[in-house]
Amino acid sequence: MKKLKHLFTLAAIILVAANAFAQKAKDSTKYNFISIDGKGGIHNHAGTKLGYITKDNIAKDNQGHTLYFIDRDGNVVDAKGNKLGKAAKNGNYYNNDGEIVLQLKNVDEERCEILDPKGHSWGYAHRNYKLHACAAHCFFLEKKKMEEAKKDSLAKKQ
Repeated sequence: MKKLKHLFTLAAIILVAANAFAQKAKDSTKYNFISIDGKGGIHNHAGTKLGYITKDNIAKDNQGHTLYFIDRDGNVVDAKGNKLGKAAKNGNYYNNDGEIVLQLKNVDEERCEILDPKGHSWGYAHRNYKLHACAAHCFFLEKKKMEEAKKDSLAKKQ
């Protein structure tokens, strides 16, 4: 009876540990997940507002800094005037080499899912903001640049 009790305890510990590791892996994908609502608000997985899209097709962060804008031809241009890629009318986003970076799949009448070329979901965009599926790419590219700059400045201080 004592051995059976120890066996059940060990099994419970293994299940809890396996669940914790599985949850950690699942949560890490949430950091690359955004949604664009019907009013142009850009939110992360937890619903925190990251920025917004203006009526002039300009994506800004919460501080009002321009991340990018989309011109009449669908070119995605950053705040410094550098062309980042092209947003097609169907919502697909291409880099400067013409390679597809993100594509959209209609989910229902209001939402489209933002997918990378491997089919992984980056979030959802309201159908009125199909062209801004690239916001996912731009926000995380900007975040990566900021993190790298922070690391570089810390390395220089040491």
